[in-house]
Amino acid sequence: MSNLSLFLTALLTGAVFVVAGIGIALLLAPRSFNLQKGEPYECGIPTHGTSWMQFKAGYYLHAILYIMFDVETIFLFPWATVVRDLGYTGLYSILFFVIILGLGLAYAWRKNVLKWN
Repeated sequence: MSNLSLFLTALLTGAVFVVAGIGIALLLAPRSFNLQKGEPYECGIPTHGTSWMQFKAGYYLHAILYIMFDVETIFLFPWATVVRDLGYTGLYSILFFVIILGLGLAYAWRKNVLKWN
């Protein structure tokens, strides 16, 4: 089999699994036509007014920074398992990666993004 036929087979298999899963869920899922199902839910307490409210942008900024540094830390684990096999080239590349990560942290620190107000 060529690479193209393997790719098309995998793509077709994935599409069939997705369509079959959605179809089976639509056929077998329980249905409830209660009007209360469409209302917003807040811890069992009836809502007063609209459900739309503004949040501080700081919450989103902290979440994005956490995810960014968390994902970048995950990239360090595979490198740590093969550090001896990579030699100096691997060491320099990961040092470059950590320096860029540190520059991003320094930039966020300098812009006072990390302060919780």
